[in-house]
Amino acid sequence: MSLFKARDWWSTVLGEKEEFDQGCLCLADVDNSGNGQDKIIVGSFMGYLRIFNPHPVKTGDGAQAEDLLLEVQLRDPILQVEVGKFVSGTEMLHLAVLHSRKLCVYSVSGTLGNVEHGNQYQIKLMYEHNLQRTACNMTYGSFGGVRGRDLICIQSMDGMLMVFEQESYAFGRFLPGSLLPGPLAYSSRTDSFITVSSCRQVESYKYQVLAFATDADKRQETEQQKLGSGKRLVVDWTLNIGEQALDICIMSFNQSASSVFVLGERNFFCLKDNGQIQFMKKLDCSPSCFLPYCSVSEGTINTLIGNHSSLLHVYQDVTLKWASQLPHVPVAVRVGSLRDLKGVIVTLSEDGHLQCSYLGTDPSLFQAPKVESRELNYDALDAELKELQRIIKDVNKSQGVWPMTEREDDVTISAVVSPDSDSVSQAPDVEVGTDLVPSVTVKVTLQNRVALQKAKLSVYVQPPLVLSRDQFTFELTGECIPRVTQCKFRLPLKLICLPGQPSKIASHKLTIDTNKPPVCLLSLFPGFANQSEDEQVNVMGFRFLGGSQVTLLASKTSQRYRIQSEQFEDLWLITNELIIRLQEYFEKQGSKDFACSFSGSMPLQEYFALIDHHFELRINGEKLEELLSERAVQFRAIQRRLLTRFKDKTPAPLQHLDTLLDGTYKQ
Repeated sequence: MSLFKARDWWSTVLGEKEEFDQGCLCLADVDNSGNGQDKIIVGSFMGYLRIFNPHPVKTGDGAQAEDLLLEVQLRDPILQVEVGKFVSGTEMLHLAVLHSRKLCVYSVSGTLGNVEHGNQYQIKLMYEHNLQRTACNMTYGSFGGVRGRDLICIQSMDGMLMVFEQESYAFGRFLPGSLLPGPLAYSSRTDSFITVSSCRQVESYKYQVLAFATDADKRQETEQQKLGSGKRLVVDWTLNIGEQALDICIMSFNQSASSVFVLGERNFFCLKDNGQIQFMKKLDCSPSCFLPYCSVSEGTINTLIGNHSSLLHVYQDVTLKWASQLPHVPVAVRVGSLRDLKGVIVTLSEDGHLQCSYLGTDPSLFQAPKVESRELNYDALDAELKELQRIIKDVNKSQGVWPMTEREDDVTISAVVSPDSDSVSQAPDVEVGTDLVPSVTVKVTLQNRVALQKAKLSVYVQPPLVLSRDQFTFELTGECIPRVTQCKFRLPLKLICLPGQPSKIASHKLTIDTNKPPVCLLSLFPGFANQSEDEQVNVMGFRFLGGSQVTLLASKTSQRYRIQSEQFEDLWLITNELIIRLQEYFEKQGSKDFACSFSGSMPLQEYFALIDHHFELRINGEKLEELLSERAVQFRAIQRRLLTRFKDKTPAPLQHLDTLLDGTYKQ
C-alpha cells in the first residue's frame, strides 16, 4: 500500500449516468444544527439534489441508508449550490440552488423520527426568482458592506451581472466587452467582483461602481451614456494572465490583506487585492479543480489542486508538500468537519463519485511469508494449466460472462402505453386546424418492497405534448425512505402523426445507409399504409397534426432509405423513428450487427438557416413588444386627456381625441 494515497474515509456513487461540475458540491451546516458539523450538498445536471451526513462505522465504509438525509428531483438541471444567509429577517443558513433560468432558495429542516431510520429531513421553498437570461454561475456575500445577510450575484451566459437582495431583484449590469462568461468571485475586503474575461485577463469591478452605473436594459450603449448623463461601468483593475481560468477563490486572512487565487489551464496564480502578482506556479499536469485554505505557518497559504491524472497536490505557496492518488478525476474539492473529524477532504468526479478522504501515512502491516524452496513438478503444472484452459474455453462457449444478479430496489416504477388511441379524446384542445387531436392512456405501476409513508409521482413529456395530469401523491402509512426512481416510455407515433399522401418532390432529403436488406415499410409502420396496396410497400407518407408532410422511401435494390420533406425541421422525427424500428426489427430477427450510417455531407447550412430564422423571429418579437409598449403608453395618455375633457364642467370639443383613441386601439 502506497503512503502517497488518499485514505478513503467514506465514499459513494451518485445515481446512474448523471453529470456534475465544480459548482455542484457544497459543505455547510445547512440544517442549522449548531454542532459544528458540515453536511455534504450535491446537485446534478439531471436535477437531483442530495444531502449527506456520513457516519461510517469504520474507515472506508460505503454509504449507508441513514447517511442520505435528503434526495429530491427538481425539474431543471442544477448548475450550482451555495449556503448562506439568503432570507430576510433571520440569520439562519439557507440553501440557494441555481438553475439555468431560475434561482431558488430553500430552508432545510429535520424532525425527530419515530423509527430506526432516524430523523426525517425536508426542504421548503422560501422564494424563487425567474431569470430573464440563461445563468452560468453565481457568487454571494455582504455586497456593499451589509451585515447579517448575504446578497447573490448571478452571471448570465451573455456577460450580465444580476444582483438580488434576497427576495427582491436589485439591478443588472453588462460587463464591458464580454463575450464568454468566466469564473466569478466576490472579495468582501475590497467590496468588488473578480472574474476572468474571454480576453484572458483578470478583471475587478467595484460593487459601488456596478450599483451606480446605467441600468442594463439593453446590450448597446444608451443615448444617455453617449451624451454623458449616465455613469459608464469601468473596471477597477485588470491583469493579463494569457490563458483561460478554471476557477477563482478569494482568501481573507485578516482585515488588512486578502489574496486572489486564479487557477489557469497551465499555471496557478496568487494576486494581491490590487491586482499585482504575489506569486505564480507552473503546473506539471492539467488541473481540474483547486481550493486554497489557511496554512498553519503564518504568512503562507496552502492550496489543494486536483488534476486529470487523478492526483491531489498540496502546495504551500509554490512548494509541493504532498501528493496523493485519488480513485477518480475530481471536478470539485472541499474541506470540512464531518462527525468530529476536522479537515476531511471531499472530492466529486464528473460521473458522480463522491469521496471523503484524509491524507494519512498509515503503514502497511502485511508482510509476505517466506517461500519454502522446493523442486517444481513441471509435468503436474503443465497438466493443471491445460485443465484450466479447458475450463475457460468451456465457459466462453457456453455463456461468455457469468450472470450478474441485480440488486432489487426498494421502489420500482413501470409504464405501459395503450396501443390504441382513446375513443373520446382527452386533449384540452380537441382540434388543430382541421385535424382532431388524439390522446392515449399510459398506465403507471408502482411496486415497493417496504412500506412507504408518502409517494409522489411526476410525469413529464416534451412539448408540444401535454398531460391531462402530471402530479400524483399517495399518502401511505409506512416508513419515510428518501428515494427517487424513474422510468422512460415511448409514445405511439399516431399521437402526433397521421397517414398522408407520399410526395415525390421535396426541398430537403436525407439518405440513411444500412448493412441489411431493405425491410417492407408496412411491417415497420403498421397502420400508416393501405392494406389493399402491394405488400412490398416501398413508399409511405406521413402528415403531422397541423399539415406538414414527410415522405419515406425504401430502395428496392440497395440498402438505403430516404426521408424527404418541404421543411428541414420535419425530418428528424421520422428519421429517429425509422432507426429505432429498424433496430427493434433486426433484434427480433436475431441479428446483432445491424448498423445505420449517413454518408452525405452534414446539412449544416439548413441547420444554420433555421437558427438564423429563429433569431430573426426573436428580434422581430422584441420589436413588436417595444411597439406594443409605445402604443400602450400612447393609449393611456389619450385616455387621460379624454377623461380630463369629460370631467370638465364646461364642455369643450374633443379635437378628434376619440378618433385617435380608436386608431391607437386598432394598432
